[in-house]
Amino acid sequence: MSELQNLDKAYVANTYARFPVEIVRGKGSKVYDTEGKEYIDMGSGIGVTAFGIADEEWKSAVIAQLDKVQHTSNLYYTEPCARLAELLCGKTGLKKVFFGNSGAEANECAIKVARKYAAEKKGAEYSTIVTLQNSFHGRTLTTLAATGQELFHKLFQPLTPGFVHTPANDLAAMEEIVAAHKVAGILIECVQGEGGVIALDADFVKGVAAICAREDIVFMVDEVQTGNGRTGELYAYMHFGVQPDVVSTAKGLGGGLPIGACLMGEKVESVLGAGDHGSTYGGNPIAAAGACNVVARIDEALLASVREKSAYVFEKMQHAKGVKSVSGKGLMIGIETEKPAAEVVKACMARGVLCLTAKTKVRLLPALNIPMEDLEKAVKTILDVCAE
Repeated sequence: MSELQNLDKAYVANTYARFPVEIVRGKGSKVYDTEGKEYIDMGSGIGVTAFGIADEEWKSAVIAQLDKVQHTSNLYYTEPCARLAELLCGKTGLKKVFFGNSGAEANECAIKVARKYAAEKKGAEYSTIVTLQNSFHGRTLTTLAATGQELFHKLFQPLTPGFVHTPANDLAAMEEIVAAHKVAGILIECVQGEGGVIALDADFVKGVAAICAREDIVFMVDEVQTGNGRTGELYAYMHFGVQPDVVSTAKGLGGGLPIGACLMGEKVESVLGAGDHGSTYGGNPIAAAGACNVVARIDEALLASVREKSAYVFEKMQHAKGVKSVSGKGLMIGIETEKPAAEVVKACMARGVLCLTAKTKVRLLPALNIPMEDLEKAVKTILDVCAE
């Protein structure tokens, strides 16, 4: 174990089972360890470095803002915050944005919006938030309660009350839940990332949107991992022809800096007033400047290339030796392998390819602009490992 690893073990909370790799530098979709070994990065920091490592345009935007002001708090106006909100609203048709620092915070804001809207429109007893089984919405006590996986609940009881979980892709079950509870909002992921990279059925997503419209329930979509071009559309809900009342997002939004956003549509745009919510760092000028650069560059040409690269991976993986199935959308891909996923990831790492896992699957979240040459090499490595 290296000196750095010993230092980390001695002083950093033991919350991560880290791989024995020290990343010291990178460029694009290549990263390098302390010994100079090269890796193709197929995880992009769990879907964060949307344009890869040390992207020149993103760096320039961040550095330019660093030379102006790094922080002011939300007591004052700053241009990157306002410009980013304008960009996000312009590209989605949503009306207002609240900025935080993470996906969990974006989901906390979404839940607050739904509950306040329902309390004002229907009464305080309308507070239940419905989420899906196998979902993941964050690690705060409230977003853990929203997460539909008992595994995450066991150690931290009592969790925030008021959450009900129902099976994905079962519209009849959703109707029963809505009939049985006083529901404020429904929160879904269009592709369940941490739950195994499982895409929802189009009819189910459209059905949930219709239930929300009929019952005046706040329709919320968690785009923390699926958003910002990851699935081949700017946001995954756009594949389904629906318009959420609230969209939460983070990860790839900042390109590597911590930022989360809760986007609110016309129905709920005025729900939050002065003092109803806040964040010291939310909309930080540096993070927002980086995010402006990311969002501005997610155009149809980039999204088309994401879809093309996705089709390539699916084509190569489906029916390959050692591969049981492939799931996901865009460059958010889950591979069910005959070997344990952890073994596949370990073997790929030894051969210079960094992958992730999600439940029993190998998970791929490469940079949106990963060069085809790097993608082809990484896919070949993964296939070789699976076939052995």
